[in-house]
Amino acid sequence: MYLQALATALPPTAYTQAECWNVVQRSEARQRLNRRSVLTLQAILRHDSGIATRHFAMPDIEHVFSLTPDELNEGFRREAPRLAARALTAALTQAGLMAGQVDALFICTCTGYLCPGVTSYVAEQLELRTDAFLQDLVGLGCGAAIPSLRAAQAVLALQPSAVVACVAVEVCSAAFYLDDDPGVLVSACLFGDGAAATIWRGTPGPSGLRCDSFSTLHQPENRDRIRFEMRQGKLRNLLHASVPGLAAAAVAELLAGEHRRPGSRPIARMIAHVGGRDVLDAIEKSCPGFDLSASREVLRECGNMSSPSVLFALERALRNGAPDEKGDWWLTSFGAGFSAHGCRVGL
Repeated sequence: MYLQALATALPPTAYTQAECWNVVQRSEARQRLNRRSVLTLQAILRHDSGIATRHFAMPDIEHVFSLTPDELNEGFRREAPRLAARALTAALTQAGLMAGQVDALFICTCTGYLCPGVTSYVAEQLELRTDAFLQDLVGLGCGAAIPSLRAAQAVLALQPSAVVACVAVEVCSAAFYLDDDPGVLVSACLFGDGAAATIWRGTPGPSGLRCDSFSTLHQPENRDRIRFEMRQGKLRNLLHASVPGLAAAAVAELLAGEHRRPGSRPIARMIAHVGGRDVLDAIEKSCPGFDLSASREVLRECGNMSSPSVLFALERALRNGAPDEKGDWWLTSFGAGFSAHGCRVGL
């Protein structure tokens, strides 16, 4: 399948990490934390963690840790479709297409649950045709963008002339939780909100870039190292200290399999889910020779946005050039499951 357009969207309100520390200091939730937890938050938010700013869609971020489950869910219901629609509108404009030309829409998210899903709201906002195929992918965590592209590939294999849109959208601020668990504390310091949209067809677009060679690795024995759980009606992120090592090992295993693929083309660049500073450091050590500067730039400017992050990194990398005949770019994402995914983008 061939890329027609790639566009991203961020909430208009950005906070520096120092401003996030000020929010924590003023929050009623701080009173529930022990001294060690407060010092942990301060150490991450007041020092260089690889993140400078994050964007939040929830309007009352000052009180986000005190919101009820109903208030958090309502925030997701309002903001996720709005953010997704902005990204998709930009992608359609970039591709020179009208919303009525979209034949299938895939949207992945893990930071809230709606039934019908986010696709229903976006289809209404953009006035997609009533016979457009809508598919929501939930529960795939930070790695979801690449499995969503694989689902799009299946549609295009059956109908090459179709216009297929894929959107990854997360309102992580609607899933913020605070307690004395170290993983929960780190999560509160890493995640931000954003959306990324891509348009695909079975024929080459202006860039000529194709996407193929999908791969997946899942390790259910490591499920409890990184996942959401429900606590008091709220999503609570479990994040174990071993995650950087798990991610690095999984990415290295997928990359080795890609090198063994019969007739495989050279891989000139890796584009990785931003994860966090420690995650990117670990991947660079396990996969020497690859520069993850695009991922680091996105991490610094936006934080970890979960599923859209790898597409933000791809967009950033494409600003300075594109894959050429010398080799493909390899995209990789990973997260809850524990799972990791890969695919190629090239000419």
